[in-house]
Formats: sequence, structure tokens, C-alpha cells
Amino acid sequence: MDNLLTALILSIVEGLTEFLPVSSSGHLILVGELLNFVGERASTFEVVIQLGAIMAVVVLYWNRFWGLARPQPYVRFAGMRGIWLLILTSLPASVMGLLFHSLIKEYLFRPATVLVALVAGAVCMLLVERRKGKPTCISLDEMTPRLALGIGFFQCLALWPGFSRSASTIMGGMLLGAKRSLAAEYSFIAAVPIMMAATGFDMLKSFSLFTAADIPFFAVGMAGSFISALLAVKVFVALVGRMTLAPFAVYRLLIAPFIFYFMVN
Repeated sequence: MDNLLTALILSIVEGLTEFLPVSSSGHLILVGELLNFVGERASTFEVVIQLGAIMAVVVLYWNRFWGLARPQPYVRFAGMRGIWLLILTSLPASVMGLLFHSLIKEYLFRPATVLVALVAGAVCMLLVERRKGKPTCISLDEMTPRLALGIGFFQCLALWPGFSRSASTIMGGMLLGAKRSLAAEYSFIAAVPIMMAATGFDMLKSFSLFTAADIPFFAVGMAGSFISALLAVKVFVALVGRMTLAPFAVYRLLIAPFIFYFMVN
């Protein structure tokens, strides 16, 4: 793990794709194969650099996260109520991930299943965008426990590599009545607890694989993912109110064959 350029490239890919509905795992598989950076250590590195992307969301939505500790008057997504909503969203995928972690690793991290997930997610996005209906929840302060839990169940689809956590939560939010921009915003914020838990769990399991000599590699990786995620989320937030998810769905359909090719060769 002495190639810092490899770390930088992978971190940029992670940061740009983690919060967009395009499947970060699929892109990391593709780029990892192109760079010949594969194996258990590579998989753990790809998980650990998510910390940089997580911190980007914390920085962008600092007022919201700070409000969880220091609630302000007239702000409903704050304090214990806001924490409870995030717990409800995180709970279904956390439970399923713990119960079926080994099965997911064994049966779903395969070329065919990732390809199907990419295509299935794209088709679902196109269908969701064709659905007619006026949003019933416009802002984060209008979030209800029922909506938060419903999005949490949709987030379980992210346990299927290639489907995309952000795609599942954004689509789930839209289907349950959230405005597209709100669904995207909540998807970013709700990603922080579930991603921190998943990253911490993977780091504990794989801690013995690394040494102090790997610290520069991880430092570059987390810095790159932080900066690229910061830019990606800012651009996506600016665009999501003016465009549908259709372009991301088309992109997934176009890239799926390439990811499949590199996974089987």
C-alpha cells in the first residue's frame, strides 16, 4: 500500500459517487480493477476512506448536526426528536446488516448480482420519476417518525452491492411523499450514523491487516474523499431541485456492462 496516487484516485471516486445515486461500490470495483488494487486489504481501504466522505456531510450540514446537541426554538429536526428520527432511519439496515453480513459478503458481492443491482436501481429511479403525486413533506422540520422509518426500510436495499444507498433512500423518500430535494438532503444526513457504524465495524474486523506504514495511504484517501464529496454534494444539492433522477439512471445503465466486464475478467 505504498502507491499514494492509487489512494488519491480511489478516494476521489469514493467522494464523487458515495452520495450520488450511481453506486459507489460499483465504481470502486471498476476503478480498483483498472488499478489492480484488489483483495481484502483493498476492500477495507475502500470502506475506511468513507470516513472522509462522512466528514464532508458533517461540515456541510454542521448546523443541523449541532442542533441535535443544542436544539433551537422552532426547529423541529433537533434535539432528541431529530436523534430519534435518525435512529428510526438507521435501525432497519443496521439490524439486517448485522444479521446477514456474512451472507451478503458471500452471495451478493458477485459480478452478476452487482450488475443486476445497477440495472434494477436505474429502472426503479425511472419508474419513481414517472410517478405522479404532490409531495406532502417539503422541509426537514416536517419529517415524521413514520417517514423516517419508511426511508429506513428502503435503505435496506443498499445492502445489495450496486444498488446505491443514496438511490434507495432518495427514491424511498419520494415514494413516501417527500419532495425530491428534501429526500436528497435527508439521505445525506441519515448516511452519517449508518456509514460510521458500518465503517467502524469493518475497521475493527480488519485492524490486524494494517501497520503504521499504511497511515499516509489512509490519510491521502480520507483527504481526497473529503474534498471530492464536499464538491459532489454541493453540486448535487444545487441541481436536484431542477432536474430528475433520470440522467443518473441512464448513466447507471451505460456503465453497468463495463463494471460487469472488469468483475468477471
